[in-house]
Amino acid sequence: MPKKSHGLGRGLDALLPEADVTMTGGQEIAIGDIDPNPDQPRRVFQEESIAQLAQSIKDQGVLQPILVVPGDHGRYRIVAGERRWRAARMAGLETVPCVVRDLDIVQQMEIALIENLQREDLNPIEVAQGIRGLMQHCGYTQEAVASRLSKSRPAVANLLRLLSLPEEIADMVRDGVLSAGHARVLAGVPDDASKLALAKQTIESGWSVRQLEVAAAALKEEKPVKPMPKPRLLPVELSELESRVRETFGIRATLTGSAKKGKIVLQYYSREELEHLSDLLNRMQEM
Repeated sequence: MPKKSHGLGRGLDALLPEADVTMTGGQEIAIGDIDPNPDQPRRVFQEESIAQLAQSIKDQGVLQPILVVPGDHGRYRIVAGERRWRAARMAGLETVPCVVRDLDIVQQMEIALIENLQREDLNPIEVAQGIRGLMQHCGYTQEAVASRLSKSRPAVANLLRLLSLPEEIADMVRDGVLSAGHARVLAGVPDDASKLALAKQTIESGWSVRQLEVAAAALKEEKPVKPMPKPRLLPVELSELESRVRETFGIRATLTGSAKKGKIVLQYYSREELEHLSDLLNRMQEM
């Protein structure tokens, strides 16, 4: 059985069936004639990652063309491939291979978001901002966005909730200090002062998502927060699996045990989440 992607089920080829943007080649365009996309979902570009890609480009060239659309006055705007463009510029190239396509704004936004999600993980805040952009500029509902990005509707709703976080906490998520799971719990806390206090306590104490959930629940019930046990430490591969299960099912998931034996507990907190889980399981059985 072929290996399935852990990311999106819908690839760029589904949006651009007539263009194989994964192959080498394309039209050589001067780097100075290309502009970045102001609506690019990715806001943070890691300099070390760009430098590594620049070295690869020096050694092997640009192996995958950049997708661009024609702009004004003979210029072009990037739709997908800004990391490659930045790295090529750092590597000192004068031109880069490009695939030029006439795309409407909806196609451009979808491709930019999907390309970033498939190529290199965006942080959760960037994903949420990209989804909000699709909804605002393309008139999509949460259900429509979920379908286009091959995500569950609860997963989309949980991501959008992150945009209600204070900027200081959003920065913690962008920097990787807090996980998406932590951020989702904090988004459900009523006031910003409590959100920030819990965020700082989570970092200082090394709380797991589950420990933060307990502290947040105690806060809502106006109970004193009891000292938490030491964080539950999982091997990296099991921690990643736990995150994938949570993302796939769109509800809370907790994994305990080892690679040889353990259990995964799914938790739902509304009838809507239960019905979503039931529908998802039915679809999986039909596959």
